[in-house]
Amino acid sequence: MSSSSKDISVESTDLLTEVAVSYYQDGATQEEISKKYAISRAKVGRMLKQARDEGIVEITVKYHPVFSAKIEQRLIERFGVKRALIALDQPNEEQQRQQVAGLVSNYLNSTLKNGMVVTVGQGRNVSAVAHHVGVITSRDCKFVCGIGGIHPRGGMFNADHICRQLAKKYGGTSETLYAPAYAENREQKLAFMQNATVKQTLDLARKADVALVGIGDMSENSYMVDLGWFTAEEVVQSRLLQGVVGDFAGYDFFDIHGQVATTVMSDRIIGLSIDEFRPISEVIAIAAENSKPLALLGALRTRAVDVIATSVSNALTVLNLDEQMTSVEQTPLSEI
Repeated sequence: MSSSSKDISVESTDLLTEVAVSYYQDGATQEEISKKYAISRAKVGRMLKQARDEGIVEITVKYHPVFSAKIEQRLIERFGVKRALIALDQPNEEQQRQQVAGLVSNYLNSTLKNGMVVTVGQGRNVSAVAHHVGVITSRDCKFVCGIGGIHPRGGMFNADHICRQLAKKYGGTSETLYAPAYAENREQKLAFMQNATVKQTLDLARKADVALVGIGDMSENSYMVDLGWFTAEEVVQSRLLQGVVGDFAGYDFFDIHGQVATTVMSDRIIGLSIDEFRPISEVIAIAAENSKPLALLGALRTRAVDVIATSVSNALTVLNLDEQMTSVEQTPLSEI
């Protein structure tokens, strides 16, 4: 492809986006768009179709607002969260992740203000938010890694990569945590944590206005096992012996009651702990996959989450599980 044809492609995509925003977001008529851009009305129609075909515009069917609002209200009442971003269930994991990422991206766009600091975690769900294509208002925010770097195979899911992508998306800046996410042992971890550069970045991450993190589940096929941080057996043993159901931002491991569990995997991650996330005024936690209801319930019970982003089925399962467990816990032993 020649350089001139590449330029035409870029310009065409930009124009498609502008036309789509005018029509779908600003409510302009095709006639008004035709006059504004000096193109025929028929061409406007073709461009809107092309924008849908190329994924610049996504048209989704949502649950009735009353239905979504009721689920959100139940989550707010049960767990004391500020907001619940609930996505329509999708046929596969990747589509579900993208649907949830869209909600989080829109929420960030309406929430972030100039001068804010955002602590950023790692993983597929957080990465999906950073790479979500949408209309974004530029903001001078700083995106800071809340956890160290990971193996090159996990490049796109690395907190540093995600920070850089978010900074590019919003026109802000990013700050790298110059340490690995995973240490071989506690002594090695402490050595990194005492480094002045690492301490400076983590201090900034602790004082953030907003945090964006993922909630992991304890599966032997998990992201951490895939990267070689922990063995499948370590994960299984932690699940069976300590009752671990998930991890918070790739750092602390917790049980179904939201209590941090001490496992063979503890004290090997370089980053912020659950306790260090609590003072941050708005912690946004994402759990898109339908394998995560237990992890999501445990995370909500830590009381460290302010905004939860998940699917309808996950939200309903979490509410049902919590109600059942609370009912059993409140039943006198004499009646069991």
